[in-house]
Amino acid sequence: MLPKRLLCAAALCLCFAGVGTPALAQTAAAPATASTPPVAALGGPVRNIVLVHGAFVDGSSWNGVVAKLQQKGYHVSSVQNPLTSLADDVAATRRVLDRENGPVLLVGHSWGGVVITEVAANAPNVAGLVYVAALAPQLHESAMDVMKAGGPMPAGQSISKDANGFLWLDRARYHADLAADVPETVTRVLAAAQVPIAASAFDEPVDQVGWKDKPSWYVLTTKDRAVSPDLQKMIAGRIGAKVVPVASSHLAPVSHAGAVAEAIDHAARELSRQQQQ
Repeated sequence: MLPKRLLCAAALCLCFAGVGTPALAQTAAAPATASTPPVAALGGPVRNIVLVHGAFVDGSSWNGVVAKLQQKGYHVSSVQNPLTSLADDVAATRRVLDRENGPVLLVGHSWGGVVITEVAANAPNVAGLVYVAALAPQLHESAMDVMKAGGPMPAGQSISKDANGFLWLDRARYHADLAADVPETVTRVLAAAQVPIAASAFDEPVDQVGWKDKPSWYVLTTKDRAVSPDLQKMIAGRIGAKVVPVASSHLAPVSHAGAVAEAIDHAARELSRQQQQ
């Protein structure tokens, strides 16, 4: 068994991705489809964006980013992770990718970074990756392994595990530790609608790493109290990602939707130029 303090610290860093009520989520949930992923023509421009949220929330955390990317003409899909295991979240993301027509830019926030790391390695239609305050394991690493490289964070003290093995955030500390730059009226709703994540998910290692052979970008949140900026910098460096700093709390897709959308748009345009050369 891992020490309770370590479990909480890691748990909390991975979970803060989705913000908003489930009913408002911009989802792309779809029935399970064929077992083989689509073979995309990667020579064209990147106009498809798939967004993967983290723990304690759902796909509605991306709503502001979705709206801004749609205004720019992108086809955007937001995955609804069940948060019951890494394998289940990977399967949910692959179902969405199977429905895309053409090259895709795959984006993960927080825990979602672990998911996209695994998914991208076996997805021929994924042209590149964007990590937003996210974890990016190396081969056979788990989320917990990545978190061990960073020191304890304030948000780690806000997590508790229930009798069923799921992790929850303390509603009273949600605003201060995860979303200090989000209005409190909004964070109260987010805390009330939080989706718990299975604690065991953090110990599941990735079997493949998509960032090894796909271009990557990293949105580094410099005011983060969940995943430390220093740890984010280390992660971005070892995966060779281009770093985009944003003065934001952990919930950047909510508090800085415009800046996150701009970073995604920049990555998509850069990928498109590369594929046209």
